Amino acid sequence: MHGRNTHDPRGRPPAGSWVCVLDYTGGALVMPMTVLVEQYWREISSGLAQHAIPVRHFVLHADQDTLRARIAGDTVLGPNSPFRLQYLEPYAEAARTWLHAEAEVVDTTHLTPAQAALQIAEAVKS
Repeated sequence: MHGRNTHDPRGRPPAGSWVCVLDYTGGALVMPMTVLVEQYWREISSGLAQHAIPVRHFVLHADQDTLRARIAGDTVLGPNSPFRLQYLEPYAEAARTWLHAEAEVVDTTHLTPAQAALQIAEAVKS
């Protein structure tokens, strides 16, 4: 990918960009991101597979009431952030139709962020 135009006109980094990062840094590639569009997930996962990059796909899940409460108490984007609220239904739809089947789901409804991180770290070690 070096020396080639890796810009994706949709604003998405192509898998080749991640290969360059891994070539440079070594180790594991951790990409915290929200993917609610199945076609986009297919592009990402197939691109990584083409470059033999192993994937452990985790979804941090919480029930809708918990998500709404967390959004209401958000001190970063502010309480009841319209930006965050607009993704509640798309997440619920993706979870019902494809997302949970494609990932290791970590139910964070009753977990602290540290507990969720530990659960993922333990899963990756095994």
